[in-house]
Amino acid sequence: MGHGGGAISLRNLRTFSSFSNPVFRLYYTGMLGQMAAMNMQLIAKGLLIYQLTGSGTILGIMALANSLPMLVFSLFGGVIADRVEKRKVLVLGQAASGVVSLLIALSLTLGYMGPNVPGSWIVLVFAALFQGTIQGLMMPSRQAMISDIVSERDLMNAIALNTFGMNILRLVAPALAGFFIAGFGFDAVYYAMTGMYFMAAFFVFLMPVTGTISLRGQGAWASMKDGFTYVRRENTVFAVLALTLIMVLLSMPYLTLLPAFTEGILNVGSQGLGIMVSVSGIGAMAGSVVLASLPNKRRGLLLMLSGLVLGLALVGFSFSNSWHLSLVMIVFVGLGQTGRMTLSNTLLQYYVSDEYRGRVMSIYMMEFGLTSLSVFIAGVLSDTIGVQWAVGGLALGLVALCALMLVFVPTVRNLD
Repeated sequence: MGHGGGAISLRNLRTFSSFSNPVFRLYYTGMLGQMAAMNMQLIAKGLLIYQLTGSGTILGIMALANSLPMLVFSLFGGVIADRVEKRKVLVLGQAASGVVSLLIALSLTLGYMGPNVPGSWIVLVFAALFQGTIQGLMMPSRQAMISDIVSERDLMNAIALNTFGMNILRLVAPALAGFFIAGFGFDAVYYAMTGMYFMAAFFVFLMPVTGTISLRGQGAWASMKDGFTYVRRENTVFAVLALTLIMVLLSMPYLTLLPAFTEGILNVGSQGLGIMVSVSGIGAMAGSVVLASLPNKRRGLLLMLSGLVLGLALVGFSFSNSWHLSLVMIVFVGLGQTGRMTLSNTLLQYYVSDEYRGRVMSIYMMEFGLTSLSVFIAGVLSDTIGVQWAVGGLALGLVALCALMLVFVPTVRNLD
């Protein structure tokens, strides 16, 4: 399954046990570079396109452009993850993302994109389309690679630490992006993102070859079909994937629509947007540390409770008109999101067979592509019934779902 290895002191401290593995440390450093860039981009592209257009619908269109290619290409990415050396996939994907960021930065610097250039928001939509394609092809390899690096005993620990690093960057990178935008302009953020993507590619390049499973007896379509057949056959894997899909659909639109809250309701500007996304990382970091320290028990129950916390916090956030109350609610949104992400990922990788891991993780990643539908619907609704009811209505659905599942559906609740 992977390497254990390492320093006794780190292994005795269970919370950070995976860091005793030198290959995981390289993987982790590369992940930090990529996620720093992605978190800065989340703020920069959303705020830039909202300032150019003032439209929740166009925010939804950009999310659709980013997510639909992930939906289509993540299945191919899963086959690639089970066929090709995952390290090569990551290096190429991160370098390509760096090139896209650099092109946007140059467009801003040279005046080809901006408020005085009609239709320039279309460039951001096409960039989102291309980066969604890259993510779809690359992310299954990045997810499935963790099981090649660490032992089964350390799997939840490694995934929780991975989420912890992402959440630190959610705390720091968005606020940094907000202050960069206010002080130096959007192009400075995109240049910084370019450097981070290339740094990520460099550290992954330093990693040794991780295990690959040859599927050369099958074509790509046959491999994909085989993956879906496996998911239908394995009730546990199917149940976790189905629950995760519904939770993601009902919870994720708020992230894309945050500029509509900060600009239209709370009136706190780009710095406020950066601070809000960062503050959500406080609850997320706390959740990651707790999950990294826990034994491998009752993880199905914890997944459902995380969804319930997430839904209730989103309801409170959606209908708040107070900056301070919104900040409190977004902390609990972060806590619920990190629980959902870490536990669903861990349960899938724990229960899936090695030869299907890449393809199952591609279906898992495909679900994030499907969120484009709910983000687009919520974006259109925000222009008709208002962003508070658009996001809050979905969150109420999430609360009802998790409460009913906790009481009536033991399949996932009883998983360790």
